[in-house]
Amino acid sequence: MNDNFIIWGSAGHSLVLYDVINGSGNKLLALFDNNSEAVSSIIGVPLHHGSDGFKQWMKNNPELLNLSAAVAIGGSRGKIRQEISRLFKDYGISVPPIINPTASISNTVKLPEGAHILANSVVAANVQIGKDCIVNNGAVVDHECELANGVHVAPGAVLCGCVFVGENSLIGAGAVVLPRVKIGRNSVVAAGAVVTKNVPPDTVVAGNPAVYLKKRGEDA
Repeated sequence: MNDNFIIWGSAGHSLVLYDVINGSGNKLLALFDNNSEAVSSIIGVPLHHGSDGFKQWMKNNPELLNLSAAVAIGGSRGKIRQEISRLFKDYGISVPPIINPTASISNTVKLPEGAHILANSVVAANVQIGKDCIVNNGAVVDHECELANGVHVAPGAVLCGCVFVGENSLIGAGAVVLPRVKIGRNSVVAAGAVVTKNVPPDTVVAGNPAVYLKKRGEDA
């Protein structure tokens, strides 16, 4: 691609994305983060804070061409990931899919803007992936699954065939979702859970077999 890139988010996920961006011959110009105490995760790449920092950086760099961006915000924060992706696009910045070369992706799959398909992951035949989804290291999304916008499938998680995952939901590390199960929007499947039946929206489930733990936003 040989583009100039910026990344929003300066925690660990930015390092993962930088590996792919840098390895493809692109240049990372700047990092941005909403946390005012965050520091740059990448030596030699400056960090700017919040939307004000981003707007000022854009104002100071009007000459940049071929500018692309990635959003390094994972977990169950798919809504925030989508909001920042839209901010980039409002400024005319492209948000291309980031694909690790070790990922196995069926030629029947169309990857939308903002998708991250990371190391040693598998995206099988006729999978549908929404905008700003993450299929993390070693995750498997088997045939005919559907991921709505903003979904994160964490490292080592397995979605068996024909699974549906609703918008902004998180499938935790090492979790398994059995065939034809539906995960409601804004839900969380805890790490290591085995999901055998449908999960309602805004719900956290855990265990083997997975059972109701709490509603999203509850402390217990």
